[in-house]
Formats: sequence, C-alpha cells, structure tokens
Amino acid sequence: MKKVLIITYYWPPAGGPGVQRWLKFVKYLRDFGIEPVIYIPENPNYPLVDKSFLKEVPEDIEIIRRPIFEPYKFASFLSKKDTKTISSGIIKRKEKQSFMQKLMLYIRGNFFIPDARKFWIKPSVKFLKSYLKTSDIETVITTGPPHSLHLIGLELKKELELQWIADFRDPWTQIGYQKELKLTKNSAEKHQRLESKVLNSADKIITTSFTTKKEFASKTSKPIHVITNGFDTELNAETNLQLKLDENFSISHIGSLLSGRNPASLWKVLAEISAENKHFRSDLELKLYGAVSDEVVQSINEADLEKNLLLGGYISHSEALHLQKTSQILLLIEINSEETKGIIAGKLFEYLAAKRPILAIGPSDWDVARIIEETSSGKSFQYQEEKALKEFILSSYQNYRENKLLSDSKNIEDYHRKNLTKKLAELIKK
Repeated sequence: MKKVLIITYYWPPAGGPGVQRWLKFVKYLRDFGIEPVIYIPENPNYPLVDKSFLKEVPEDIEIIRRPIFEPYKFASFLSKKDTKTISSGIIKRKEKQSFMQKLMLYIRGNFFIPDARKFWIKPSVKFLKSYLKTSDIETVITTGPPHSLHLIGLELKKELELQWIADFRDPWTQIGYQKELKLTKNSAEKHQRLESKVLNSADKIITTSFTTKKEFASKTSKPIHVITNGFDTELNAETNLQLKLDENFSISHIGSLLSGRNPASLWKVLAEISAENKHFRSDLELKLYGAVSDEVVQSINEADLEKNLLLGGYISHSEALHLQKTSQILLLIEINSEETKGIIAGKLFEYLAAKRPILAIGPSDWDVARIIEETSSGKSFQYQEEKALKEFILSSYQNYRENKLLSDSKNIEDYHRKNLTKKLAELIKK
C-alpha cells in the first residue's frame, strides 16, 4: 500500500466535528490502497471529549504521539470558564465582553499566530524530518485548524522531497471569528503572509466548501479540490422507520449555538404562530443540544418560548445520531455574514442521513443552501425571510399533525464517508 502521513491535532478521544473528518478518512483509506500513519499531540487540551470515537480507530494503525506545549492550560488559571469557551470558539459580543475576556482575546490574537498550537511546530518539524528520511512515506497531509499544523507541512516541504496536501476544514484569514481576535495591523498582515505561503507551497489544497475554494483560487494557482464532510451511517430506510419519532413537534439543533448564530427571526416566527394557534404552542418543543450561549437562551425567553425550550447539554455522537433520526425537524444555523457563506457544518451531512426535514437559516449564497436544494432535503432561508419561514413552519406543522412530515431527499450517497475517501485516495495517488 502507498503510505501517507496525516498530521492532525484533533483525534479521539477529542469530541466535536473537528475529529470526525480524518477519523473517517482513516477508517476507509485502506479500502483504496492507502496506508495511513497518524501524527498527533501526546498531551492535547481538547475542549470537548467523546470517548465513543475511540472504538472507531483501527487497532493496528500506526499512531505517533509527540508532546505539545498547551498555553490554554496556563490560561485556565486566569479564568477556567473563559478559557474553555474561547478555545471552543464561543466569543461573546463586544459590548458583553468582560475585561478578562477582552484581554484573553487580544493575547490569543496577537501573541499566538496563527494559533495557540504554534509551539508544536518546531519540535514536530525536527522529529518528522528525521522520521520521514527513514520511512517510505512520500505524501504528508496537514489538516487545520489549527493552522499551525500547515506550518509544519510548510517546513517539511522546504526540507524534503515529498507531496504535501493541505486540508482546510475552515478558512484561515476569512473565518468569521478572525475579526473578533482584536488583531493589530501587523498581526493581521502576518496571518495573511503565512496563509499565502501555505497556499502557494502546498502541492494540492483541499477545502470543505465551494466558497472557500473560490476564495483560495484568488490567492494561488495551485490545484484546489472540494471534498466536503459527510456521514457514516447506513442509509437504511427500514431501520429509520422502526424508530419512534418525537410525539411533540420538535425542532432540534445539535451542536454549538453561539451568540452570532442567534436566529431571532425564527424565535419571532415561532412566537407569532404560538400566539395564533394554541395547539401549536402546546405541541412545539425546541431541543438545543450542545453549547448554547446565554444570549440565545435570553432571546428565546423574550419570545415567550421558555416553556417550549429543552436545553440538553453536550451529548455523545451516538446519542446525537439517535436524536437526529427521531426529531420532527432538524435545525441548522449559521452566522449571517459574508465570511460564513462557505461554512458547511459537519452535522448537515448527518442530518441528510437521518432523513428528517432540514430547516436551515444562514447568509445569502450559502453553500449549505446549494446542498439542501440539490438533495431536496429541506429548505434554507436567509435571516430576513420571515414570511417564507413562517409558511414553511406552518406547512411542516400541518404535515406533522397528519403524520405526513417526511424527507424525500435524493442523491445523498455522494456524501457517504467511504465515497468521499475514494475521492481523497484518488487525489493522493495522482
């Protein structure tokens, strides 16, 4: 088999969507003649842990672990809560940030470029340079964020004859939270220089969205390939039918719901319908699982939907899959900004596999809207489309009352992890 070295920060028992992409690739790469070798930190500081992922790691896979210096562990002495939320990507609005939060964001943005894992670059390059010289590995893949890992690939490419593939699960300088890091002009320019070096030095670039590919194409002439995230469950309609759907008219969101993703227009529409229809008010159940900001909860309460709200907290991946299949409607929200139209949340593909109607709210020209339309798996709205949103919810509720609320999706097999891994393997071998 052709061996490939995969440099990743997130690996089981890390939880959240970041770990799943490469865990699933590794699971299927051998089916296409690729033997993966994994390079990960020995002592990482994961904001989320999900031990259920450990059972998916192939038992005989080669995993190299090397120590990493984690500044977040020391930052927790200042504020454990703020450190955990910031490292998870939860950033409060400027007017609601405490002095400590502002200070930590400034330090994170200007002293840790490109990110807090920068201290892993030099020791990793030193170790891997020696390791690769004595191995038969010809391809190295780095995946970010954290984008520090791409700088490991950059240095290895300078020193060795190898194929380097840079995988971007999210954008770099155009990611939504970048402007929240209180960057100085010099810091912002340094990010741009590093991004340019990576984009113009890697042999091949992978993005998870069409918008990010378009953005990068304006910055480099290197080949860029879109390999989205996907799902890894069997598309078994009979199994899904055996599961009992929620008795209530449940609208479920699984994952982080940050302040910027607060869909006030949705809460307004649900409040209007509740005021007009007492049966809807009693049937409605908002199920939010994962990290939910206080501002989102406050907004729901102000819409007089407090009694309809269920906050479930973080759940394991297996629990999330079950919840997706038993919910009446699956909710997907993205920040309403130009920077986020290329963000395709990993849960979208699991929503597709769950075969339940998807209700998505996000920015104009959102890549998610394109996928939902192509697969006929639900409906996507912009934040200001309150009238159309209300019509969709009323129609869905009527179908729910008549036991006819179904998803008639199509062409979703392309997003199965095994089919996506086949695309990756072909790219490695080219």
